Amino acid sequence: MAEMDPVKLMKQEVGRAAAARVQSGTVVGLGTGSTTAFAIQFIGDRLASGELQDIKGVPTSFQASVLAKKYGIPLTTLDEVDTIHIAIDGADEVDPQFNLIKGGGAAHTREKIVDGLAEQFIVVVDSSKLVDVLGSTFPLPVEVLPMAIAPVTRALEALGGTVDLRMGVKKDGPVITDQGNMVLDVKFEAIADPASLETTINNIPGVLENGLFVSLATEVLVGEVKDGQATVRKL
Repeated sequence: MAEMDPVKLMKQEVGRAAAARVQSGTVVGLGTGSTTAFAIQFIGDRLASGELQDIKGVPTSFQASVLAKKYGIPLTTLDEVDTIHIAIDGADEVDPQFNLIKGGGAAHTREKIVDGLAEQFIVVVDSSKLVDVLGSTFPLPVEVLPMAIAPVTRALEALGGTVDLRMGVKKDGPVITDQGNMVLDVKFEAIADPASLETTINNIPGVLENGLFVSLATEVLVGEVKDGQATVRKL
C-alpha cells in the first residue's frame, strides 16, 4: 500500500482534530475546501459509529452539501434553526489577530453568514496560511453582481487594488458562485486595517460580500509536517 502524501495526511489530521470538537445534539456549520472536507468526513464517521448523535449540518456551499450527504450528516437550513453551535471552515490567510482572508473556493458569502452566526468558529489551516499582514500572499475575493463588474472594478482600483476577474479552470469563462454572481480577485500590497477595508468594500454598490473575516474566528488549528509526520497545534 502506497504511503499517503504528507500534506494530505496533515489536512486529514487537522480535519480530525476539528471534528473531535463537535458534540452530540448540536448544529454544525460545514465549511468548504479540501481540509474542511476531511472534517466533514470524520463527523460522518463519528455519527456512523454512534459516538455522535443528533447532529444537524448547515452547509456553506454546494460542495459541502454533497459531502455531508455522502457521509450521512443530516442537513438543515437557517430558516429551521435558531443557533449554530460550532462552525468548521478553512482560510486562505490567517493573521496574528485571527483575522482571515477566505474565498479561494468562491464560497465566502455563505461562509461568512454561517461562520458569523456560530457560537464557536474553528479555522483549520496548514502553516503556509499564516501571515503577519493580510494580503501578503493571497488576493482578496469580492463577490459582485454581474451587471456591476465594471463600476466595482473601478472602485476597487481607486482603493489601490489590482483587480482580476476570476476565470474558471477546465471551464470557459468566469467562475460563477452558488448565488449566480462573479468573483473579482483583488491584490493589495498589504491590508493594514482589515475591519475598515471590509466595510468600505461592502459599501460599494454591486458588491455582495468580500473575503475579509474580521473578529469571527474563535480558534485556529494549524497542521504541519515535521520529519514526514503530520502534527496539529492550536494557535
